[in-house]
Amino acid sequence: MTLSDAPLSDDARTAFLEQHPDWQLHGETISRTFVFEDFSEALGFVVRCGIAAEVVDHHPDIDIRWNKVAIALTTHSSQALSEKDTTVATRLDEIAG
Repeated sequence: MTLSDAPLSDDARTAFLEQHPDWQLHGETISRTFVFEDFSEALGFVVRCGIAAEVVDHHPDIDIRWNKVAIALTTHSSQALSEKDTTVATRLDEIAG
């Protein structure tokens, strides 16, 4: 799957955030913390995140703390938020259920 690393327009950013209210925008980065029952579920989610990221060749920053997984996405090559980020974020929402 080939995704654009061009910076998202303001309208595209707004649309994404309206459709995914659990994600927060901080400059050129979107982030979300997922909460699970325990470490095992959190770790399983991280593994599934890694597989999804490999499919599109775009990798989030991941921080796991017992039952919480914090994800941050930005496109380093363009130093901006891009379609790559919102596509991965959408997929992670799907994985988390």
